[in-house]
Amino acid sequence: MKKTTRTLFTTVLFLATISAQAQTVTVTVTNQERQQRQQLVEVNAQEVFSKLGIAPADKKVVVTNALGQEVPYQLTYDGLLLIDAAVRPCGEAVYNIAKGTPQEMKTFVCGRQYPERVDDIAWENDRTAYRIYGPALQRSGERAFGVDVWVKNTPDLEVEKRYALELAHHHEIQELTKQGKTKEAKLMEYATTYHFDHGYGLDCYKVGPSLGGGAPALVVDGKLLLPYCYKEYKILDNGPLRFTVELTYNPTVVKGETVVEHRIISLDKGSNFNKMVLWYEGVSAPRDVAAGVVVHQEDTQTIATARDYVAYADPTDNPQAQNFQIYVAALFPQGVDETKTLWDETPQNGIAGHVVGMWKNYTSNQRLTYYFGSAWSKNDVTTFDEWKMRIENYLNALHAPLSVTIN
Repeated sequence: MKKTTRTLFTTVLFLATISAQAQTVTVTVTNQERQQRQQLVEVNAQEVFSKLGIAPADKKVVVTNALGQEVPYQLTYDGLLLIDAAVRPCGEAVYNIAKGTPQEMKTFVCGRQYPERVDDIAWENDRTAYRIYGPALQRSGERAFGVDVWVKNTPDLEVEKRYALELAHHHEIQELTKQGKTKEAKLMEYATTYHFDHGYGLDCYKVGPSLGGGAPALVVDGKLLLPYCYKEYKILDNGPLRFTVELTYNPTVVKGETVVEHRIISLDKGSNFNKMVLWYEGVSAPRDVAAGVVVHQEDTQTIATARDYVAYADPTDNPQAQNFQIYVAALFPQGVDETKTLWDETPQNGIAGHVVGMWKNYTSNQRLTYYFGSAWSKNDVTTFDEWKMRIENYLNALHAPLSVTIN
């Protein structure tokens, strides 16, 4: 009799545990603004797994929208479940999450290190692409410091193909040149280089010894102390919806202090802007920090500075031939002490100066968060005024985030 009672109690307890675990978790995303919103929302993944009774080792779920269609998602290194949410003005969108094996997802965002191209780290989403320079380039002595921008006018992933096409023909072009076949070498270069637009974008943004399209720098005696190339990296997220990389830079001696810079950069599907989390080790005396974009001598007028952003219409590396603009910006939703243009006393390499936001009296290990990004006049933003509107809308969205409820 006691054994039967014990068995019955165990069965009831098991059934109660099963019933307590949800078969489906509902995520409601609410938009309180009078504008359509399309962006990634962040859901606490552990809370979802706990409600579904999913063990840490088995994190497969299926996410569906209100129509029952499966939608892509991503689990991030820092415990988030990302959903690409579309929410009408003053409306809400409902997503259901259940145990299961998802369909193969399309990758919208990705990146990697390219040791075959002097250790570049390049990444892209469905709007544009970026790269930063690595140890092999620094060892070569080439002076390239900041963030490079690769424009594109297709949502498809193109960076891998661009590198492959360009690098595959270097040796052949060199051989043709050695043989005196200059015309043939030029024709092959024009057909394969990523510095020309072959119908899906190109690299025509000048970086050199500058911040490029959004890098940070310590300010020493009123001048930017430009960071060189990264020393170490770790890719934390690699699509399908978000790319995240952590970077550590070589130690730099600043007035007797050994300073080490750290960055975490992330880029989401559909976004013109990367998120940058920045901090320095070894800064005991308060110092100023700046972040922004390079201003080139070909256009020193098309600049915008506001309380919480700086922007510029870059004329490209060949304005007369290209006849288009690359729009760049740095955004400071948490504020900076000032935004300003720092003009170089003796312009070199076509660099007239930088337009930046500045934080004053920085000391070690404070984390600074800002955003940097770009657009192309031949793609999704056709004028500088439109670019400023895009910036304002993005800042407004950061200040009024979509709310997420888990049931």
